Amino acid sequence: MEDMLKMLKDLTDANGIPGNEREARDVMKKYISPFADEVETDHLGSLIAKKTGDADGPKIMVAGHLDEIGFMVTNIDDRGYLKFQCVGGWWEQVMLAQRVTVMTRNGNVPGVIGSKPPHILPPEARKKSVDKKEMFIDIGATSREEAEEFGVRPGDSVVPVCEFTVMKNEKMLMAKAWDNRIGCAIAIEVLRRLKGEQHPNTVYGVGTVQEEIGLRGARTSAHHIQPDIGFAVDVGIAGDTPGVTDKDALAKMGDGPQIIMYDASMVSHKGLRDFVTNTADEKEIPYQFDSVPGGGTDSGAIHLTANGVPALSITIATRYIHTHAAILHRDDFENAVKLIVEVIKKLDRKTVDEITFQ
Repeated sequence: MEDMLKMLKDLTDANGIPGNEREARDVMKKYISPFADEVETDHLGSLIAKKTGDADGPKIMVAGHLDEIGFMVTNIDDRGYLKFQCVGGWWEQVMLAQRVTVMTRNGNVPGVIGSKPPHILPPEARKKSVDKKEMFIDIGATSREEAEEFGVRPGDSVVPVCEFTVMKNEKMLMAKAWDNRIGCAIAIEVLRRLKGEQHPNTVYGVGTVQEEIGLRGARTSAHHIQPDIGFAVDVGIAGDTPGVTDKDALAKMGDGPQIIMYDASMVSHKGLRDFVTNTADEKEIPYQFDSVPGGGTDSGAIHLTANGVPALSITIATRYIHTHAAILHRDDFENAVKLIVEVIKKLDRKTVDEITFQ
């Protein structure tokens, strides 16, 4: 497997829900450290990799979040079944009968999300999705005591199962945690491509924690960095599946990274948005405009840091986000990296001041 695919596999196969991102953070640290002058972790757990070009230049933050949506064990019943709490946004219709991994003190324990079989439900109940509260996780234990012997206890993290897969069309990549290990991969690759390059600023490649439950790591890491410009790199909605129209989602996989005009957490900074798209036009890098009125990204926290930070979300159109298995297009990843690198090379102090105060 080529080095790039190996990195993407290691990142997405790693397990890490909000509040327990250590495994994913260790993978990101392994891959970003060779290209950084300094790597540290803030007190909430976000990874911050610093690469200095011009120490007197502006500070540029490129942030992807380490956490993936998952679950947390809340109780073990007398028969060994696990009750759980969703950690991040889940839709009941994509949860049932899906395989999961319970991360215990004794190692990983396989399980499956279960509920009553439809055969014993009233006809009207069969037409409805099963409520999360009626689901449980079956780990094959026969009693509470046996589950505890496996190492399970309340508070344990539970993650989806979907091994990184290169599909038959090799541009299409499937994995469980594109949201948002692809952002972490972009941050790594941006620093890698800047190695040995002159850039008039200091770049911070960041893996934030707890994005899925309130953009929390972005808030603490941005407070630590105090950036002059902030980019959140994340997944976006792909509008190229059956039943989805342009009224629902604009972006198509393979047509370039998405430039997010607004979402539920922020309105993108117009000066920065124009600068990025002008750079893309100049360098002939494809991109798409989009908006996500029902969701947010780390930009929502970054842009409110201190007295304000010009910020923009650049995302990768992805199918089936917030499920066990998502698909994205490798070209969109490559073009997002290329665009951010070209933008960073131009962000000197004078340019940042012009963007900020125009």
